Amino acid sequence: MLRYIVKRIIWMIPFLFGISLVSFLLIQAPPGDYLTTYIATLAESNEVLSQEAIDNLRERFGLDQPLLVQYFKWIGNIVQGDFGMSFEWRQPVSDLIWERMALTLLLSFATLLFTWAVAFPIGVYSAVRKYSVGDYVATFVGFIGLATPNFLLALILMYIGVVYFGSSVGGLFSPEYQNAPWSMAKFLDLLSHLWLPVIVLGTSATASLIRIMRANLLDELDKPYVDTARAKGLSEFWLIVKYPVRVALNPFISTIGWVLPSLVSGAVITAIVLSLPTAGPLMLSALKSQDMYLAGAFVLLLSSLTVVGMLLSDILLVLMDPRVKYD
Repeated sequence: MLRYIVKRIIWMIPFLFGISLVSFLLIQAPPGDYLTTYIATLAESNEVLSQEAIDNLRERFGLDQPLLVQYFKWIGNIVQGDFGMSFEWRQPVSDLIWERMALTLLLSFATLLFTWAVAFPIGVYSAVRKYSVGDYVATFVGFIGLATPNFLLALILMYIGVVYFGSSVGGLFSPEYQNAPWSMAKFLDLLSHLWLPVIVLGTSATASLIRIMRANLLDELDKPYVDTARAKGLSEFWLIVKYPVRVALNPFISTIGWVLPSLVSGAVITAIVLSLPTAGPLMLSALKSQDMYLAGAFVLLLSSLTVVGMLLSDILLVLMDPRVKYD
């Protein structure tokens, strides 16, 4: 097992190097650069920069250097923990992203727990009680969850919060804690605001996993090994939990590989609607302004999260399912 993990980690190194190169090329792909966008913004307010000032800014930002030189300078600094300076914010990129990434990961982890906690029992119940009233109700709610866009669900819940409970439920902090230093009171305030984005972001994934769990478990329930275990006198509850549910859990474990980057990158509109101080809105702003160091750091981190998530899910799959081989 240890050999398998070490082998996977070694394979990750060239893969991450390739990801960094593709990430850098992606943020360089749009025409122009940050300076082009900056000059266009100034022109809208009738401010015009001289060619000398433009050349000085291009040299200051390192935009006058060849693409490969910019890439190796960028990745070399990242290896040393320096993500560069944000052109737009005039701050180190690491100062901008880590607080947002911490809140984003907290929200993603809470959403993942919510998704599993709701989808697992409902999926098992729907499969075991196939075509019962409860199964039809779960199926109906699941289809509603799949068909409802997250941002629309966010607007509905915010309307209910304001109209029926008289309080704003947007954001992750109350106004008095938004710029306050971290304390136990601020952490408790964060937890009190966390339920809404967790429900909004987790509803669609929960509905999807309910359907997947139901389908996988239905495939396993009719197999001969289940009949054999039942014939040996094992109770129905332990029979289902010990054998078919264990096999049907693979989709849940596999979600670790894609749920983290999807929650970060796919929840941009929802984060804007709910005024969440997460990574999505800042990444969108960086991409729009072509702030290449900030945007590149986000793209690289999201890609790295995918790789790490896939590694964790593969290790858990090997541990949980004996059919999965080390090689």
